[in-house]
Amino acid sequence: MTASDLRPPLVLLHGALGAAEQLQPLAELLAAHFRVLPLDFAGHGARPAAPDSWRLTHFADNLAELIMAENVAPARVFGYSMGGYAALTLAARRPELVEAVVTLGTKFFWDEATAAREAARLDPATIQAKVPAFAAALAERHAAGAGWEAVVRGTADVLHGLGREPLLTPEVLAGIRQPVRILVGDRDNTVSIEETAAAFRALPIAELGVLPNTQHPLERVDPTTLALHCQAFLGR
Repeated sequence: MTASDLRPPLVLLHGALGAAEQLQPLAELLAAHFRVLPLDFAGHGARPAAPDSWRLTHFADNLAELIMAENVAPARVFGYSMGGYAALTLAARRPELVEAVVTLGTKFFWDEATAAREAARLDPATIQAKVPAFAAALAERHAAGAGWEAVVRGTADVLHGLGREPLLTPEVLAGIRQPVRILVGDRDNTVSIEETAAAFRALPIAELGVLPNTQHPLERVDPTTLALHCQAFLGR
């Protein structure tokens, strides 16, 4: 057995509209300490979509499939934004597969009004017209998979599904027995510190971290700071 085989496995999960490639800077910083396993959710990046891809429970299933295929249960998981929601959904539903979780910028509170407001921003034609550079970045990111327009429309479906049936209610969070560190940026305009703290209080074994001078987009997060959090909490 080589020294690299002794590294604990760590799965990295991207957020909505994202792909595993966005987590490459974090993966490189963590590679000395973990066997890093990035995951593209169905329909994202180079991974094709399935008919039932656009549900949060399907993304949790994607994570379960990776953990079992790589024989790394129970796995340590970092999830950004939607990826954190998927990680904790799996922790609640299949606790034998998840050892510990770190989340960043995960929105825990969903109802139909919140979902409708967030989904209203997810119109491909509007994105193309108002932020063409972002549309071009999405097109490149998802060119080998479902295509960026499908990802945008599918993400809206995911949000509406969470609005109708939130998966991480306070009662569900209270039943998660794995250690969890929840991180949020102090300048995050998508996820409030208050709702993040409420989720932290609902979890039985949890830590809360607020990253200074940090906005929601992953590209605005200092990867070194994030790597230190993952190493300190998931490397125990």
